[in-house]
Amino acid sequence: MPRRRADLLFTKHRVAVFVDGCFWHGCPAHRTHPKNNAEWWRQKIEGNIARDRATDEHLAERGWCSVRIWEHEDVDEAVGRVVARLQSSSS
Repeated sequence: MPRRRADLLFTKHRVAVFVDGCFWHGCPAHRTHPKNNAEWWRQKIEGNIARDRATDEHLAERGWCSVRIWEHEDVDEAVGRVVARLQSSSS
């Protein structure tokens, strides 16, 4: 698997946090479809989504948990999800 980088790593808890841009990662709430080069963009974004899923699966197989945060999410809610994951992994 090609090298991929999380935005934050909590190695002690084996939690990887990714902050995903709505356009590039195909946010269900904000996904747009450009009209110019539409097929190329569709393939590009679908490829990004597939890569994200493969990354999450790869990490899970190795005992890591991925937390994905959309760029539009409320910061306090996103932090709360990360903290909850860290707390559950230390139990």
